[in-house]
Amino acid sequence: MIELIIKKHLEKTLKVPVYLEKEDNMPDSYVIFEKTSGGQKNQINSASFAFQSYAKSMYEAGKLNEELKAVVFKLQWSKEVGGVRLNSDYNFTDVTTKNYRYQAVFDITY
Repeated sequence: MIELIIKKHLEKTLKVPVYLEKEDNMPDSYVIFEKTSGGQKNQINSASFAFQSYAKSMYEAGKLNEELKAVVFKLQWSKEVGGVRLNSDYNFTDVTTKNYRYQAVFDITY
C-alpha cells in the first residue's frame, strides 16, 4: 500500500509525527496526509496526495512544509516509487479553528 510506504519514509526523515488521519490530542506540530485521487495506466499506478503541515505559527507551518517537500521529493529514489511531481503548495490555515497549516499536493507514480 503506497500510503504505508510514504508514511514510513516521512517518519524516518521528519522530526514531527506523521498521521494518516486525525486523532485525539494531536501535538502542536505534525504532518497528516491523504490520497485524494488515483489511477492506473498500463499497470502503472499514480495518485495525488495532499500533505498538510501543522504548527503553532504560520512561519513554523511554512517551514515544516518546506522540509516536507524536500523529503517527499526524495521518495523518487525509492524502489517502490517511479516519479514525484509537486502539483501545488499553499497556506491552508483553518480560519475557523485558527490552526496554522500549509498544504502541498504531490502527484506520485508507483
